[in-house]
Amino acid sequence: MPNIGDRIREIREARTLTQDQLADRSGVSKGFISDIENNKRNPSSEYVLKIANALGASIDYLLRGDEASQPSSRGPVTIPPELAETAVQLTLTYSQTVELLEAHKSVIARRSNKEIKRFEVDDWIALHKAIKTVFG
Repeated sequence: MPNIGDRIREIREARTLTQDQLADRSGVSKGFISDIENNKRNPSSEYVLKIANALGASIDYLLRGDEASQPSSRGPVTIPPELAETAVQLTLTYSQTVELLEAHKSVIARRSNKEIKRFEVDDWIALHKAIKTVFG
């Protein structure tokens, strides 16, 4: 039965990425990725999120092999210009920027169908600050 390391390797190879390339994209060391793929280590949720974002895969698929969440169902990540500007101001990495975008999407998905205002740079900075305050 495939595990998280098997699924990471499967997606990485399907995307024709080397472990070095995945390490660069995710901010996780090549050695740690190798250990995960070879079932020598289990990643924390933080690392799973970083790797999932770098691969364009869902966390559900990586953790459980949930076929409905396979990576082919997820499109490319589009960073809004205001978030890109925020990332520059706060010197966020790509992974941190995507994590902030996903946090925003998660909050918005739980709101009612009221009209959602477009986030400006100050809004992104406030969200980032709130997340850092809560999660460190």
